[in-house]
Amino acid sequence: MKDTGSDAVASRSAPSESGFDPQGSRPAGRSGEAEKSVNGTPDHAAKQRNGEGIASDPAGAAQDGRLDHHKEKKGRKRRRRRRGGQKPAENAPVNAVAREKSDDTAKKADASAPPRRKRRRGRKKPHAHVAVPPQPGGETGQQSVRRPESPAPQPAAPPRRAYAPRPADLYAALDLGTNNCRLLVAAPTRPGQFRVVDAFSRIVRLGEGLSRTGRLSDAAMDRAVEALKVCRDKLGARPIRRMRLIATEACRAAENGEEFLQRVREETGLKLEIVDRETEARLAVSGCSSLVGRDTDSVVLFDIGGGSSEIALVDVKDRRSRRLADHIVAWTSLQVGVVTLSEKFDGRDVSEQVFADMTDFATDLLHRFEDRDRLADRVGNEGFHLLGTSGTVTTLAGIHLDLPRYDRRRVDGLWMTSAEVDAMNARLLSWSFDERVANPCIGADRADLVMAGCAILEAIRRVWPSQRLRVADRGLREGILTEMMAADGAWQRGANPWRNRPQRNGS
Repeated sequence: MKDTGSDAVASRSAPSESGFDPQGSRPAGRSGEAEKSVNGTPDHAAKQRNGEGIASDPAGAAQDGRLDHHKEKKGRKRRRRRRGGQKPAENAPVNAVAREKSDDTAKKADASAPPRRKRRRGRKKPHAHVAVPPQPGGETGQQSVRRPESPAPQPAAPPRRAYAPRPADLYAALDLGTNNCRLLVAAPTRPGQFRVVDAFSRIVRLGEGLSRTGRLSDAAMDRAVEALKVCRDKLGARPIRRMRLIATEACRAAENGEEFLQRVREETGLKLEIVDRETEARLAVSGCSSLVGRDTDSVVLFDIGGGSSEIALVDVKDRRSRRLADHIVAWTSLQVGVVTLSEKFDGRDVSEQVFADMTDFATDLLHRFEDRDRLADRVGNEGFHLLGTSGTVTTLAGIHLDLPRYDRRRVDGLWMTSAEVDAMNARLLSWSFDERVANPCIGADRADLVMAGCAILEAIRRVWPSQRLRVADRGLREGILTEMMAADGAWQRGANPWRNRPQRNGS
């Protein structure tokens, strides 16, 4: 073992050129102050400078010698790493001259080496060997590059595979009504539900002037044909398994309804069928089946259209099946809608008296419905409520929520109390035509129709009073899709790939 004491004493003969004392790595010229702060007294520090403290205080000398030895050893190792040199022989003599040369070499190496960052304890960082391009007059070598430390990989759950409908899974439904042309393309998912793939809706007012002339006007037919061409392009862009395209009251009541459908086939290639009123009422009920909860025992469902209004009385108290249309106990179709009633009473400038006249007219039509009392013992009970699917009730809901623009996600399924409906009717009645146009949930297309729809709604509430009204932004298209998917067994086990998808836990 080397003589630590003599080596330390020899190294105190002169400060090193690097500005640091090799013993203990103290700054040169400040050894006395440092020794004073460590040992406590100046006399003890002076004795150490003269080499006398070692014999007088064996324990202190041994401790200082050990500290100096370890610091000096670590310093030599650090300098060897910097200059890439070899470790000296174990018994090689170390003197002040050799130490001064090594310090000079270390100083030059420190000047040329990049600054070193403090290395964190823990997991070692991986190294990557990167090929270095040949330098002029040199050879190609490899350079060790330290990659940034990355966290330890965690076992991840298997990715959740989203259900992508196959071409054979797509269904389409088109509803050409008195006021709107609507298309819906969807794929079945959970039993009784589907996912919308594409949709289209445009106000065409096909029944404009129908109540006066009994015929579809040329301008109205042109608007409808242009909208149907858009629907044709959307249907042609996807391979559809099944589709059903229907026309309702405007084509039923018009003298030239069949001629118009023939023109549609020639110009668009779409073949539309005219459905009767009972089928229309059943489809409306089927489209809203998911909004009838388990706590409900009876419902009056109504669809206020442009040329007619379908009403169905549904009883689910004693039994309940997946098809809500099977529980219809009575239905009717009023020969009045928002377009026909607005044309009859001038829906542009509606006063309180005009609104009362429109409501009385619709109420008289409802009193002709002989089976209107089939649910008389349920009306007003806790398990009874109204369910409306039309532009009228969705508009009222949007105004009730003060929406800056119409949002179907917030409107569909919304509950409104009887007092809230009364407040919305009074609010709309106080607005002028221009104020209705300015509302984002009404707009110019519905400003002259919304009051007629509110009058029909008020007549329904008179015949079947209820404390609750549920709003449905759905209708015939959803009913068509539901019936087609159920008929094809799309929701049966094994027929729907969505039901057989792998779960997150791998089961």
